[in-house]
Amino acid sequence: MRPKILTPGTVLLAFLLIVAPVSAQWLDQPDPRVPRGKDGKPMLTAKAPRTPDGKPDLSGVWIRVAGENTPKSDLGQGFSLAWWMPKNAEIPLRPEAEAIFKERAARDGGGRPSEHCLPHGIPAGYLPPTPFKFIQTPGLSLILYEDWVDYRQIFTDGRKHPSSMNPAWYGYSIGKWDGDTFVVETAGFNDQTWLDGLGLPHSTEMRETERFQRVDAGHMRMDGTIDDPKMYTKPWNFTVHFNLIPNADLIEYICENEKDLRHEVSR
Repeated sequence: MRPKILTPGTVLLAFLLIVAPVSAQWLDQPDPRVPRGKDGKPMLTAKAPRTPDGKPDLSGVWIRVAGENTPKSDLGQGFSLAWWMPKNAEIPLRPEAEAIFKERAARDGGGRPSEHCLPHGIPAGYLPPTPFKFIQTPGLSLILYEDWVDYRQIFTDGRKHPSSMNPAWYGYSIGKWDGDTFVVETAGFNDQTWLDGLGLPHSTEMRETERFQRVDAGHMRMDGTIDDPKMYTKPWNFTVHFNLIPNADLIEYICENEKDLRHEVSR
């Protein structure tokens, strides 16, 4: 089935997840790695910077771009992965997964884990219009999410996934380069997160592949694949584009249940 696209005004967490993080940046903190003109303005269409070993440098503060099917107003947290898929693409839900999704989507995503200050997980962590920071070093890359001060480790030191993985909110991520594309394979998830704000489910069997490409200095693309035979009849894909935030940085943003829950409005 194709998940519905949220209409504005149903589930609003603007204070909790949208207004606060975006307005609370470190401002006027130019990233020295970004190419700039003589006037000091960032040259966002310049060639992507590279690391000393010649690989594209994905480092920087990024924020997602609205998807092809994103409604004009995407306030609230009912972000649908359908926004970042081709217009007529279908998500191949198994019947049991479709039942879970329908129940959640009927509430426009109300009851999502983030309402209780629990992690968004992936790919949901990319979908709110809040920034994240990519840090690329030899042997290890990090993704820092401003929401909840969450982080992911992506190991590029040649290790394999552990033979036994304790189910984790963000799973266990291994990265490698395929030409100029950074390929991240993640497994070992728990089943507590949602794939998007409307409630697409996943099981502990899910494996997600992310393929990052820094198109130029100011733009990055991520092609994602969800492979979860327990919830979906076949692997399926989506694509999210990101814009660089060249003159700001993240701040600490902590979710506090006793304070933030008062801002939530859901039915």
